[in-house]
Formats: sequence, structure tokens, C-alpha cells
Amino acid sequence: MSTPFVARTEQVARLAQALDRARTGAPTLVLLGADAGVGKTRLLRHVGDVVAAGGARVVTGHCVDLGEIGLPYLPFAEALGVLRGTDPTAVARVVEARPALGRLLGGTGGRTSEDAGPADAADERRELFEGVLEVLAACASTEHPLLLVLEDLHWADASSRDLLRFVVSRLSDQPLLVVATYRTDDLHRRHPWRPVAAELARHPRSSHLALAPFTDDELREFAAAVAGRALPEDQLHRLRERAEGNAYFTEELIEAGADADALPWSLADVLRTRVERLDAATVRLVQLASAAGRRVDEPLLRAAAQAGPGAAPAVGAVDAALREAVAQHVLVVEDGRIAFRHALLAEAVYADLLPGEAAAAHRAFLAALDATPTPGAAAQRAAHALRVPDLPVALGASWEAAVQAARVLAPAEELRHLEVVLRLWDAVPEVAAGLPASHAAVLRTAAAAASRAGESERAVQLARGAVAAAGDDPLARGGARTDLARHLLGTESVDAALAEASAALVELPDAPSRERAWALATFARAALNAGREDEATETAARAAQVAREVGDVAAESDALTTAAVGEQIDHERSAQLLTEALARAVASGDHATELRTRYNLTSTAYYAGDLVRAAHEADVGHRRAVELGMAWAPYGVDLQMFRLLVRYVGGDLAPPAADEVAGGRGEVRAFLTSVELYAAVARGDGDAVERALALEPWWPRDPLLTQLAGGNAVDALTWRGEPARAVAYADRVDTHVRSVWSPEYLGGIWLGALALAAVADLADARRAAGQDDADLVADADARLARVVRTADEGRPRGGTLGPEGRAWLARAHAEHARAAGRADVEAWSTALAELAYGHRYETARVRWRLAEALVARGDRGAAATEAQAALAEAHAMGAAPLAEAVADLVRRARLGGAPAAPGGDVLTARESEVLTLVAQGLSNRQVGERLFISGKTVSVHVSNVLAKLGASGRTEAVAIAHRRGLLGTAAAREGRVSATGPTV
Repeated sequence: MSTPFVARTEQVARLAQALDRARTGAPTLVLLGADAGVGKTRLLRHVGDVVAAGGARVVTGHCVDLGEIGLPYLPFAEALGVLRGTDPTAVARVVEARPALGRLLGGTGGRTSEDAGPADAADERRELFEGVLEVLAACASTEHPLLLVLEDLHWADASSRDLLRFVVSRLSDQPLLVVATYRTDDLHRRHPWRPVAAELARHPRSSHLALAPFTDDELREFAAAVAGRALPEDQLHRLRERAEGNAYFTEELIEAGADADALPWSLADVLRTRVERLDAATVRLVQLASAAGRRVDEPLLRAAAQAGPGAAPAVGAVDAALREAVAQHVLVVEDGRIAFRHALLAEAVYADLLPGEAAAAHRAFLAALDATPTPGAAAQRAAHALRVPDLPVALGASWEAAVQAARVLAPAEELRHLEVVLRLWDAVPEVAAGLPASHAAVLRTAAAAASRAGESERAVQLARGAVAAAGDDPLARGGARTDLARHLLGTESVDAALAEASAALVELPDAPSRERAWALATFARAALNAGREDEATETAARAAQVAREVGDVAAESDALTTAAVGEQIDHERSAQLLTEALARAVASGDHATELRTRYNLTSTAYYAGDLVRAAHEADVGHRRAVELGMAWAPYGVDLQMFRLLVRYVGGDLAPPAADEVAGGRGEVRAFLTSVELYAAVARGDGDAVERALALEPWWPRDPLLTQLAGGNAVDALTWRGEPARAVAYADRVDTHVRSVWSPEYLGGIWLGALALAAVADLADARRAAGQDDADLVADADARLARVVRTADEGRPRGGTLGPEGRAWLARAHAEHARAAGRADVEAWSTALAELAYGHRYETARVRWRLAEALVARGDRGAAATEAQAALAEAHAMGAAPLAEAVADLVRRARLGGAPAAPGGDVLTARESEVLTLVAQGLSNRQVGERLFISGKTVSVHVSNVLAKLGASGRTEAVAIAHRRGLLGTAAAREGRVSATGPTV
């Protein structure tokens, strides 16, 4: 196979277990039925390779589609031919005893057909059957069980079916596993294999193995194997929709270009053959159904068949055609609807229609929909009218469909229909003129739908179009500018948003109006995001006043939310004001403002260190966003971010469910992936660095994504033992974020602390090697000064640095001390105290470093307490790198509970540790620093080692230890030593 085998772990395990049972005298038949292309052959080839490596014999016999003319016993003859080449002596003995068997092997054993009477023919047939079974038994043994694979039995001739039934009926204690495969999509009601399969399935030695299409995760793995790289999520989603997890279809689509719309000719030909064998009336019905897509309501299909061109077919004729299409597995009944067996089959049939045939099919559906309106008919009418094409009907139906989508909170669908309206606006001006909204109003509505659907960039484009289309009306133009400013805020374009909001206030009349209230509220919000808190709170107060005067509760709620966030007030007062603002937003029905307020309730709680309330508000807000169809809108995404973040801070490092990250579009998915990297790094995912680096193309779009992905990459590189690369990457991330945000952006405290940790690891390594570390200490001084300046001059919410910021500031001080070579117990204790708000993972990490500092100070009892607490938490969370690092400290510092070093009874554990470090060329002083003992003590251990091994010197001792396996750990073999910093 050219493509590596992936997934199917459960199926491989079940087949391997069945062969193990056969090895012990419990032969089995496994029936493996699945659709064509789902991966039956690929699975069995892989299983064959696996069991053959374990000593099993594997033979395969194939059936061939020869129509009504079949070759008798073809799969068995092929399998016996292979066995004769594998074990000719055993096969020859059976043929000698059962001459009739020679016929399957190209010989002339037994009577000729002219000589044999009916009784003789029956005897010879029985002899042949017995001979086949005896060959299978003779070629199988406990050491070499036999796996017999019979492929494509839906094409088997009657004699092969009878022989398989006989073999299964005689299974007793042979070390034999028979796997019979067939295509379920080829089995119509009268197919001769159906009753045989049903009979075999009832046999006590038989079992059935399901082979479903790939799951999303399996598809991702398979697609990457085929393409040679990980495919983007949008391409994977498209593959999932088209190939529906079918391995062959997926491979063909990728080879033709995963983002191409056209079907590759090879795949289209395979699919069309299934339709070409139908009679003409059934083909016409299937072609008609393809114009509706993958699925269609049965009454609508019947009505369209009656409404088609030419004489309407009789009801009985439609019934017969529909029944035949289902019987031949072209169409199926799915959730009460008629559906194509596979999505690509619908594509292939529709692509094969001539333009006139396709137009006629869509007209038939239009006529049927007009005759019997149903819920959701507007969207269907729009789709069919576009394909006819009937542009007047398409425009009117698209507008109606957009209204219906908005009513049921489906912003993505609303946007799609509104974009059709905009596209057709100039083509049918007479219809456009009859709509209840102007061109500018439709653009503003479409921009709002795009924002709710999570397409912020598209929202900005449409909003700009609305400004251009607004004309000279100051209210309309000012309102459009305000909308544009709000959509710009959704793309983090704060300066541009501030400019548009300012322009709106200039254009709008000074008299109170809804438009002016929203312009003021939007300006206040933009000013808040620009760091102009005083101006923001003042403008927000004016906005709330104007909103109250004109009775716009939503604008008042938006302004109150800004005021609650901007004012330097305590957490409880801010939460109270936000709760009041939320009540107004809910009452007004302004869903965007409601989600913004819910987001700010969550973030206020989080930054105040109230993790319980933050988790509650994030969960409630996210559920509400989902209900509103706004899970991927700007504040819907932000609420999901906090759900992931609070979960991680609380110590839950489990990967998120697929729909928590992968459901959004490109930038949204990338942003949430950057948040999930926190837990990935803590878990020790091997690809965490690569996943972070893969997000670099999104840096120009989102500085927060840059900070999160970059900082997590720095942390992962440090854990991976690449501190120099971590420091360089931290500087690159910091430079980029500072160029976009304020130089004193608060995330710089976190990033600076992580960079200091990497610098400290570098300095530790320098000192351990006896090298000068002055430049690194000076670098650490500069980095700490920048962190302190950020903490002093940054603009935290509420005016004072919150618990998280204080904790990372304390961590920066402690890492700085470590970089300078000081075991600063007080600094690490301060960091631990600041983490009391509940950051479980970082608390465990700080306890590890505190234990290390306590060991250096000589307080081993306190060190053991902190180390054991850190180790227990690391194990409980599944934080593998941290657990390994703490266990290494416990072992090196001999704090109790550490595994013994290699060396058996010859060397003590400590002597073995000393010798391991000596093997790296370290001096006694350097070894002592690593093991927290004096150089003199190391000298004593080295002398003991030399005496025990009978070595004249250190080099000879290392050589002897290698030969005798006394340095048998992976670390010693690979030239690595335990380090005081993180290891992977």
C-alpha cells in the first residue's frame, strides 16, 4: 500500500484476538461487511502483516465480478494454490488421499464428468469439500495458525458459497480463522449472498465485525497520511461532507486536490456504474433526486416527478422506480427522507446531467414547492431558482429565506441568503425595489449577520459597503459608520473603530436620537479599548443619558457595560453594575450587547481571582451564545476562551471536545487553539511547539493570539530542553506584540516570567559546566526591570494588578533569583502565596522550584513536603513534564520515594548517580552541584566506585560500568544527565 495504515484500532484488536482464540483450538468465522471503499482490504492487509510477523500463515482468495458466469471455487482455488507453495508436502498428502481436490489445483484428479453419474458426482463434490477442509487444517498449527481471507463474496459463485458453508459447519478445533468480506451496498433484496450471510451469521462459530466510516479524528489522521501533511480544518470539513468517512473516496479526493470541487474522473466513473445498471425510469427519478442534493423529502420528490416535463408518470410508476432505486442501494431511506447512499453519488449523478436536464429538474422542484408550500420552502425555492436560473424568483425567495433564518437565530444561513440578495440586486431592480429594505439597510443587516456568524472580516467589508451606500442622509450615514466601528472592534482594529465612531458623532445631529446614543456608546467602548479610560467613562455616561432620553435600552446597557469596566472600582461593585447592564440587555433583545456584558462579567470575575464565579459566568454565557446561534461571534468566542482558560487554571488538562475548538472558522479556530496550548504544554504533548509555531500566519491578525501561542511555545521549548531557543522566541513574540499594543501590555509580565525561567535554565547549565554566566545574569536583570516597569505602568482592570498578574510578577522575581544563582526561598514562597487564588498547575510548578531552593538551603524536611505535594498534584493533573522534573529532584536530592538507580548490589544508588555524571565528563564540584552534595563527598564516592570496579581511574571505571550494564539507564546511554531545570 502506498498510504500508511491508520486508525481501525478496535477492528485490528478484534481480529488479532480471534486468531489467538483459533490458535488455542477455537476456530472462528468473521463476517466483515461494509460499503465499497470503506477500507476492508486495507484493514485485512494490515492485520495480515501484523499476524504474519507473529508466526501466522496468511492466505487470501478473491472473488471476481463475472456477472452471471462465475468461476467455480475461485477464491478457494487461489488460496489452496498459495498454500501448496507454502507447504507443498502437506497439500500433496491431502490430494493423494482426496484425488478430487486435484481439480482445484490444476490437476485431473477424480473421475471425468463423462464417467461420473449423479451419485458419483455428489461423492466427488463431498470429497472435494472434505479435501479443502483437510488442507486448511493440515497447513495450520498452534505455532502457525492460519488466517484465510475470502474477499468480495458478494461476487462469489454458488459453488464457492456452498463450500464456505461446508467449511464453517465443520469447524471444531482447527487453528483456523476465516474472514469473509462483502459489500453491503451491493446486496439488493434478491442477491444470492444475502441468505448465505444470514445463515452463516447464526452459526455459533461466527461473529460480525462492523467497519464504519472514519470518525473525524480518524479522518484527520488518514488525510494527513495521504497528503503527507496535516490538512487545514476547512478542507477536512469539506472532505468529511463529501467523502463521509469513506477511505477510498477520501484518498481519491485528496489526490485530485482536497479543495477542488470537481470529482476526479476515476471516482466519478466508479460511482456512475451503480446508476447505469438501473432501468430508464429509475435513472430519470435518480437524476431528478440529484437536483435536490444529498437528501430530499419523499413527498416533494414525488411531486417534482409529477411536475416534470412531458407526460406525468403514473403514481405506480414512481413507486416502482423509487423502490428499485432503494433495492439497488442507490437511494436509501434516512431519517424518514429519501437520500443517496453516498453524498458523492449524488454529486456524480448531478454532474452527469446536461444543462437542459438540470434546469428542467430544478423547474420541477420549483413547481412542486409552489404547489405545496412547506416550512423552509423559501430557502429551497431560492436554491432551485438560482439553478434554473429564474432570477426574480431567486431574489424574492432569498430575502424571505433570510428573514426566516434570522427568526430562528441562524446567522450563517441568514448571511448566505442576504449575500444572494445583494448579488442579484442590480440584476432585477424591479424586484429589489419591492423589498421592505433599502440597499444600504440590507448591507447593514448582512454585516450584523456576518458578525453573529463569526465572520468578522466579512462584517467589516459589508459595513464599509453600507457606509458608501448610505447617501447623504446624516442619520443613515452616521448609523452606518457606528455599525462599521463596532465591527472593526470585533477585528481588534481599535484605532480605526475610534476614527469611525468619531466621524459618526460629527455627521449625526446633536439632538438626542437612537443613532447618537449608539455612536456615543460605541465611541466610549473604542476609547476604553484604546486605553483612554477617563474619556471612555465620561462618554459612556453621556451615551447612557441620551439612550434613556430616547428609550433605547440596548444602547443604555452597552454604555453601562463600558462604564462598569472602565471605572476603577472594586470587583463586587463592577459585577453589580454589569449585572444591572445585563438585565437591560436581555430585556432589550440586543443579543450582541447581552453577550458583551456576559463576557465582561466573566472576565471581571477571572481577573479578580474569583475562579468559581468566572467558571459559572463563562458556562452560562457560552450556553446562551449557542442558543442565540452566536457561539462563533466575537463575544461568543471570548466566552469559550474563558471556559478553556478557567478549566486549565483549575487543573483540568484534558483536551477540549472537537466542537469546542474546531467548530469555528479559520481565525476563530486558530485563536481557540492558542488557548488550548496552555493545557497541551502542561500535559507534555510532543507536538505542542509545532502547533504553536503553525499559528504564526495569524499573528498579524490578532496580537492576543500571538501572545498566547508565543508564550506557550516559549514554555514548551523550555520544557523540551531548548532554553536558548525559548529566549529568542520570547523576544520575537514580545517585539511583535509591543508593536501592536502598548509597550506595557500586561501579558508581558507572563511572557517575561517565562523568558526568565529559560534564562535561568541557561545560567544553571553554564554554572554546572564551570562557565561564566555574567552575561546571562545581566540579561536577567534587564528582563526583570522590564517586567517590573510593565507591572507599574500597565493599565490593569480596576486600576490595580490582579491576583494573576501579582503571581506572575512574583514568579519573575523568583526566576530572576534562580538565574543569578541564588536559592531564594522567600521569593518562591511569595510566588506560592500569590497563587492562592487557585491556579492549580502553576502552584504545583512553584512548589517544585521552592523545594529545590529549600534543598539548596539545607532544609530537607520542608523540601520533601513541597516536593511530594507538587508530585502528587502533577500526577493527579496528568502534567507529565512537571511530574518527571519533580521526581528527578526527589531522586537527586534523596528526599524519599525516589526510584533506585541502576547498579544492583555492586554500586549503591548514590554511587551509581555519581558515576553517571562522571561519565559525562563533569568534575567533582559540578557533580556535587547537581546532586546537592559537597565536592569532597563526591570524591569519596568516586574512590569507592574505583575500588568496587577494580579500576585505576575514572575513565576505566566508566568503561567497566558500560560493559557490565551498570550505566543502563536511557539517560546514561544517550549521554544525558539529570538537570536542575525541566526535562522531557
